[in-house]
Amino acid sequence: MTALELDELVRRFDACELSRPEWTHEAHLSVGLWHVCRYGPEPALARLRIGIRRLNESNGVVNSATSGYHETITCAYVQLLARFAARSADLPVGEGLAQLLAGGLADRRALLKFYSRARLESTDARLGWVEPDVAPLALDRVLERSAAHEVPYQ
Repeated sequence: MTALELDELVRRFDACELSRPEWTHEAHLSVGLWHVCRYGPEPALARLRIGIRRLNESNGVVNSATSGYHETITCAYVQLLARFAARSADLPVGEGLAQLLAGGLADRRALLKFYSRARLESTDARLGWVEPDVAPLALDRVLERSAAHEVPYQ
């Protein structure tokens, strides 16, 4: 994806023009990385919280204790994306994004290296930040790309 294509994806995200099928895990990561690189982790997180909820609502997805926006997943990915962005700061945007999407962080099971499925799927984790219960968040642990032997998180 080129820098212009990424900018267009983010524009469509902000305008709530992405359909539900277009709002893939890869799109989440791309939009997240763009925000982290543009604003830094904390401002990016604040913008993503609002943007993801708005996009969900525009696609008929209810943000509740059982569906839609997930605070822990969003916060954990923003932390990991910030570490990834710091490592790849010298790369052109498209190249950094390509590495992100080809690496372990793009694995839908990545957070299961840090969280038990039960904890990650809990209402508490959806509604607020919960600390990892398997291992501390560490980018190196995800980049190892040793797959968890579980069904992908959905």
